[in-house]
Amino acid sequence: MILVLLITGFGITKAGIMSKKTRADITDIVLYIVLPCNIFSSFHKGTTPEILRQCIIVIIAAFGLQLLYIIINKTAYRKIPNERRVVLQFATIVNNAAFMGLPMVGTIFGPTGVLYGSIALIPVRIFMWTMGLALFTDMELKRRVKVLSTHPCIWAVILGFAYIFVPFELPVFLAETINVIGACSTALPMFVIGSILSDVNIRDVLDKDCLYFSLIRLIIIPAIVLTVMLALRVDKLVTGVMVLLTAMPSSTTSVMLAEKYGKDSNFSAKTIIVSTILSIVTLPLIAEALKWLGVGG
Repeated sequence: MILVLLITGFGITKAGIMSKKTRADITDIVLYIVLPCNIFSSFHKGTTPEILRQCIIVIIAAFGLQLLYIIINKTAYRKIPNERRVVLQFATIVNNAAFMGLPMVGTIFGPTGVLYGSIALIPVRIFMWTMGLALFTDMELKRRVKVLSTHPCIWAVILGFAYIFVPFELPVFLAETINVIGACSTALPMFVIGSILSDVNIRDVLDKDCLYFSLIRLIIIPAIVLTVMLALRVDKLVTGVMVLLTAMPSSTTSVMLAEKYGKDSNFSAKTIIVSTILSIVTLPLIAEALKWLGVGG
């Protein structure tokens, strides 16, 4: 289904139905409206103490992942020129787990998977606007905190947790509206990513630094996460969600920051295109491997 959605996005762009301006507008709609609704709707009154306990494990694991990313950034890219190195380091800290990963998690693992996924993304957003942003700029701490504290997906998590414990339920029409909007979180992101792929020049795939990064981002990191979580006997659904989120390609945020702060934005765009193309192959393989291992609940 995901592949068909990607092909649809590719096709409507080639047919002139989706322009780059339309693509940018849809991206904003997804990030600021659709994903927050999808996250909020994953919190519901039936949330059990066991699920809340697993949420704590998820956020501990997510912070642990950031330590892994720090080690990789210190060791894996030392021989790569600085203009490219900062792009790869940012793309290691921040992949496309929010825009592409969360919809896929919802499709494969359902609402509880989205709940765990949205919790797992909290440390990602913290490190994105602190250590990640510091790779490109010396933006003052006050501004970073403001960017982080006003992010709609962060507030969707906060309000979602609060909703679990308040002594009332939303009116049915409002709850259903939120659910309907959130349900767009699979199709729209895949259309956008398919549209991005329509701009690909096949020669870009041959960039050795992009291929090297893709090997680390799409295969090595998920393999490490899967091995550690199986060894620690972490809940199967939590394991499946965390592995799938870490297997996502580079985030489009890296291009925007590279362009804004004078880094190699062309190379950043290449990392997105190459890793996204390769993820079309690696993600189904990882999903099948999780299924074969009985991971995912």
